Amino acid sequence: MINLYTAFDVQLELRDFISQSRKRNKLSVEELANCSGVPYSTIRKFESTGNISLRQFLMLYEVIGDLKQLRSLTQVDADQPSSIEEVLRNA
Repeated sequence: MINLYTAFDVQLELRDFISQSRKRNKLSVEELANCSGVPYSTIRKFESTGNISLRQFLMLYEVIGDLKQLRSLTQVDADQPSSIEEVLRNA
């Protein structure tokens, strides 16, 4: 199956999410910079290009969102089989 949805698409959606959340919370770029520790110029660049380091993105997300939601993406569901052998063994 072909997937035309790219990493760049997600990058732009994450940029839009941070920018819209900042505005919804009535935070100026300067206030977000002060709360997050991410430099003002980096936030401005991110909001225009979508480019930022992962660490700085996480620092922004920590102010705007819930890091537990992102962390949950890395957690393995213990109820899910981890191999075909495990599926066959439990069948």
